[in-house]
Amino acid sequence: MRRNILITGASSGLGMGMARAWAGKGCNLALCARRVENLEALQHELTSSFPNIRVAIQALDVCDYDQVPKVFQGFKEELGSLDRIVVNAGMASSHAIGQGHFASNRQTAETNFVAAIAQCEAAMEIFRTQNAGHLVLMSSVSGVRGFRGAMNVYAATKAAVASLAEGLQLDTEGTPIQVTNIMPGYILTDINRSTKNAPFRVDLETGVAALVRAIDKEKRRAYVPWWPWTPLSYVLKALPFKVFARAM
Repeated sequence: MRRNILITGASSGLGMGMARAWAGKGCNLALCARRVENLEALQHELTSSFPNIRVAIQALDVCDYDQVPKVFQGFKEELGSLDRIVVNAGMASSHAIGQGHFASNRQTAETNFVAAIAQCEAAMEIFRTQNAGHLVLMSSVSGVRGFRGAMNVYAATKAAVASLAEGLQLDTEGTPIQVTNIMPGYILTDINRSTKNAPFRVDLETGVAALVRAIDKEKRRAYVPWWPWTPLSYVLKALPFKVFARAM
């Protein structure tokens, strides 16, 4: 079992949900996010409920690229090792291209992709030193195709994350380091709570349980929940452009 687990973006949503799930399995946790007050409350909750685990917390903005390796290394020193690192921190985009919101779209691109590179750099350095570890990248079903409007930049960043994950899988093939690309469908969080078109959306508890099961299997790629997103991913890829455009 991967006992010491680092999760970025752990102050809410999927990150917080995964922390609770792995705490229940007896894992030690290294949790970081921008909202320290949320992390402190979560740390108190988890150590009270599961007194035999350790929960370390640190403030981290993943776009502070110089700080990312320092925080990751600090967690490693505090817990002794890091067995799994979940690159989870991210944000939605809310503006279509060409509407004068470049700064917002750039922030989405930097948070979801450039910051993911920074996290992977820090994680892989630790894992190569340990000669062991499991790196998990959170992509999305939206990374399968391009999407219109406000989803455009978000989908593009998630496609980039999926490609980054596959490249790292090639780099680590035949080594004790595992890399998993997780592609969730719609799981109810603050990011998509106001989204009107969210087919097959599941509640947070159901989504987190499916995420943790998929991550623990350590496959190269997993659509979450498996049904209906695994078969639908093949349909999305195969749809001719004009059919896809009408459907979306």
